[in-house]
This record gives sequence, structure tokens and C-alpha cells, in this order.
Amino acid sequence: MFVHMSIHRPKPGKEELLIDSMHRFGAAMQGADGFQWAHALKDETSGSLIGLSIWDSKEQWQETHPKIAEAVKDDPFEEWENNPPEVFRLNVV
Repeated sequence: MFVHMSIHRPKPGKEELLIDSMHRFGAAMQGADGFQWAHALKDETSGSLIGLSIWDSKEQWQETHPKIAEAVKDDPFEEWENNPPEVFRLNVV
């Protein structure tokens, strides 16, 4: 199993734009080999948005990532987020 997780901190007034982008990113994964599920989540305390996807393997995620990235390539993240997202590529240990 492979988990891709990103933590986003939206600027005030930009949360909905970022959530829409996260949903498009997740939709681009649908039907890909090895894809299990994806969700956009919001932390109740900090307001951070977390993107979480689960894959059968890192290799399957890597094969699909260029297509996924294409879905949001024109989104102005620097206008929507306070900082670049923290990105985690997690393997079971």
C-alpha cells in the first residue's frame, strides 16, 4: 500500500477554490490502476486542508501522477495558499 498525503493552508477567502482544485485532482485518479480511494479533508482546529489518496503501490501512483497533475496544472496555488503544501509519500513499515 502507498499513501499520498498533502497538507494545504489556504489564504482567507480562497478555501473553496482550493477545495474545488483538490476535488478535481481526486477525480483525475478515478479508474486508474491501483487506485483505492481519495478524500479532501479539513482539520477542525487549524482549518488546514488535507488531500489523502491510497494506492496499491507507489509504482501505480507514479504512473498516474502526470495525468493527475494535468488536472490542476493551471491552478494559481501561490494565490490560494499561504505556503507550498507539505507533501508526504508514505509507505507501510
